[in-house]
Amino acid sequence: MNKSLIASCLFASLAFTTSCSNSQEKVVVEEIKLERKSQYTADNSATSLDWNGTYKGTVPCASCEGIETILTLNIDLTYKLSTHYFGRNDALEEDDMGAFAWDKTGSIITLENASNGFTHYKVGENRLWQLDMKGNKITGDLADHYILTKQ
Repeated sequence: MNKSLIASCLFASLAFTTSCSNSQEKVVVEEIKLERKSQYTADNSATSLDWNGTYKGTVPCASCEGIETILTLNIDLTYKLSTHYFGRNDALEEDDMGAFAWDKTGSIITLENASNGFTHYKVGENRLWQLDMKGNKITGDLADHYILTKQ
């Protein structure tokens, strides 16, 4: 009897702890969304799209066969960027983590402390467009290759 009573108490406390932690996480996420929405006067990528998540693509490279790029954007405005350079003898791989910021229009993000040169991305529905060093859209024959798709 004591064993079943102890097991029941443990199960109940575990269920209570799990439900409290999930509701606290939901409250924090909702507070972040409300705070972000109050920064802008109109709908934009920051307020209207489900932008958080992982994006992946292979972008062109001048000295290799392509750069596999995986970028994860978190709701708390942090990111993880992983790059793998295909066809290089040294199999260069880099991982960066840090914060990102939205521009004043709420449509472009800038990665802070990223080691590679591309730090600006335009955010769209399930896509990120890698922008050039000045934050402009890349044009030309390879422009469609600078798109990361949400996984």
